[in-house]
Amino acid sequence: MLPLAAGLVVARFSDHASARNVEGRLASSFAIPGVAGKSTAAGNSPNSSPPMLKAGIVGLPNVGKSTLFNALTRSRKAAAANYPFCTIDPNVGVVTVPDERLDRLEAMFRTGHAIATTIEFIDIAGLVAGASQGAGLGNQFLANIREVDAIIHVVRCFEDPDVVHPPGEIDPVRDIETVSTELVLADLESVRQRLDKVQKKARGGDKEAHAELHLLERLQPHLNANRPANTLPVHEDEARLLRHFHLLTARPVLFAANVAETGLGTAASNPRVQAVATHARTHHDAAYLVVSAKIESELAELSVEDAAAFLQDLGVAEPGGAALIRAAYSLLGLITFFTHNEKEVRAWTVRRGTKAPQAAGVIHTDFEKGFIKAEVVSCEDLHRLGSIHAARDAGRYRLEGRDYAIQDGDVALFRFNP
Repeated sequence: MLPLAAGLVVARFSDHASARNVEGRLASSFAIPGVAGKSTAAGNSPNSSPPMLKAGIVGLPNVGKSTLFNALTRSRKAAAANYPFCTIDPNVGVVTVPDERLDRLEAMFRTGHAIATTIEFIDIAGLVAGASQGAGLGNQFLANIREVDAIIHVVRCFEDPDVVHPPGEIDPVRDIETVSTELVLADLESVRQRLDKVQKKARGGDKEAHAELHLLERLQPHLNANRPANTLPVHEDEARLLRHFHLLTARPVLFAANVAETGLGTAASNPRVQAVATHARTHHDAAYLVVSAKIESELAELSVEDAAAFLQDLGVAEPGGAALIRAAYSLLGLITFFTHNEKEVRAWTVRRGTKAPQAAGVIHTDFEKGFIKAEVVSCEDLHRLGSIHAARDAGRYRLEGRDYAIQDGDVALFRFNP
C-alpha cells in the first residue's frame, strides 16, 4: 500500500524588501518612501523589516498543490528589483498580493511605479501517514508547520482518471480528516509533554502554571475527540496561553476546494464542494473558497488580455489564485495601507488594529520613535473625490494621533520628529 503523503508550502507575507536609513528631518516634514539615505541589509540593524507572517499550504498528494504553487509563482512573480529576497532559493516563490486600489492610486498620482505587498511561498518536504510519530520526513514537516501562522488546506474535488488519487475514490471530507488527524495526534503528544512539566510547577504554587494546567486539562480531551485546538472555546487570557503552546491545529485554517477546469462556473452546486464547505464550518470553524489549479496553470501562460478573455468565457470574474492570496492575507489578520511620493506608490502590511506610530515604524523605526501625527485619507474617499486637494476641501483628509488604529485602505503621510 502506498504511503499517504502530503506536501507543505509555506507563505510569508512581507511589506517591503529591505530597511532604509533616512536623513534627519524637521518635525514638520513627511515620512514617505523614497527618501534619501543609505540602504541597509534587512536583519542587520534596528531598522530591519518586521518578521514576515507565514501561511502554509497543505494537502494530500495529487490534489493540485504543486500545480497551484507553480502557477502562482509564474503569474504573479514579484520583480527582483523591488524584492531582493525573491531569489533566495529555487523552491521559493515571491508573488504580489493583488490590490486594485494600488493601481488606481498609481494612476491618480502618476508616479510610474507601484510596489505591492507580497506573499512568499516556500515548498517544503511532505507529510506521510504516521508523521506524528516521526515517520518519513514527519519530524521535519511538523517542525516547519509549527513556524507558520495560518494554514491553507487544498482539497481535491475533481475527477481525472489520468491523475491517481492514492486513497481511492474522491472523498474530500475523508482527505481533510487524514491530514487533520496527523496534526491532532502531534498536538496531543505536545500537550502530554507540557502537562508533565506544568503539573510540577502548579504543585509549587505557580499561578501562571495553574492557569496553564487548567487550559491543558480542557484541551487534552478536546483533542482526544479529534477536534482541532482552534475550535476550543477560550477567553482572552487562555487565547494568549494557547498561542504559546505552538500547537499545529491552533492555527486558523482556510480550505481551498480544487475543482476541474469545467467545474469552476458551477462549483456552488458541486456536491464535493458543498461537503467541504459544510465540514469546514462545522468541524473546523473555518471558511473555504473554490479554485481550479488547472485553470490557474493555463492563465499563467497567457497575456493579461488573453487571460481576461479566457475568464470571461468561463463566466468567472477573476482568477481563483488572486482570491486565495487575499483570503490568506485576511486569514492572517492583515490589512494594507498606502504611501506615495513623486517616485512611487507603495502598499504596506500591518496587523489589523495596529496604531499609527507602529504603522509608521513598519516603514522606518525612526518614524515610530519620533511620531507626531499621521495625515490620513481613505482610498475610497480619495478615488471618489479625485485628489488630495479635493479631499481636504471636503473634510475627508484628517490629522490622527497616537491612538488612531490604521484602517485597511488608508493613504497615510507621517509627521515625525527626528
